[in-house]
Amino acid sequence: MKTLLRLIIPALLAVSALADDSASELAAKLGALQQNGSSVVRLKMEVQGAAKSTLQLQIKQRRTNSATEVVYQVLWPKERAGEAVLLRKTGDQSASGTIFIPPNTVSTLDSSQMKEALLGSDLTYDDVVENFFLWKQQAIVGTEVVNRVSCDILESKPGRGQRSYYGSVRTWVDRRRDVPLRVEKYSSSGKLVRRIETTRVVTNDDKQAVPANLTVNGPRQGSVTELNGSSVKHGVSFSDKEFTPAGFMEVSPARSASN
Repeated sequence: MKTLLRLIIPALLAVSALADDSASELAAKLGALQQNGSSVVRLKMEVQGAAKSTLQLQIKQRRTNSATEVVYQVLWPKERAGEAVLLRKTGDQSASGTIFIPPNTVSTLDSSQMKEALLGSDLTYDDVVENFFLWKQQAIVGTEVVNRVSCDILESKPGRGQRSYYGSVRTWVDRRRDVPLRVEKYSSSGKLVRRIETTRVVTNDDKQAVPANLTVNGPRQGSVTELNGSSVKHGVSFSDKEFTPAGFMEVSPARSASN
């Protein structure tokens, strides 16, 4: 019996290690796709529920392995044009931010406010800067079909020193295209807090398959947010001023890096 166990247990450990390696490789790939340099996105954000709103947004992003800077700026409707949110996150440090309301009102966001709603939507500030694919604990915990596509379920958990409002995140990944088709975020007690469903996948300007339309359900009863990305452009050039309150006063088109 002991001989049999000595043969079986190393084999089981080898299978477990292989699964961990596969999960880590998948998470690293998805994390790298998210930290993809400088880009600008045009997005329609529609909140449906008791508090209805529709916003046309321009999103400027600078994302690297070590730091993330994102500016959400309202282009429409006219009465909210110029309203902006700047979010920053460096390494495993907590995120921070700044809100600008035209013509000259500036207020800061500290780490305790990162779980609040982004521009009245069902996303939080943390949701748009936190890259949970870079968390230290990654595991493939099953497979499931989503919209007739077979997906691996990747479970991500923050490791020591990695702070998050969430205790774990599960991502249903279409492995043929390496695209997340569903994301579920859970509290530390295991309660489902937020679900994000991909409803349309497109090929971007970098020839990569990416989610273009998303549906977000959060803890607010009867509220849902629809996101429709109309365009994205990578390899753009930003001035540092565009990621400051002074830069919020100007809504300028992004320039290609070659210009």
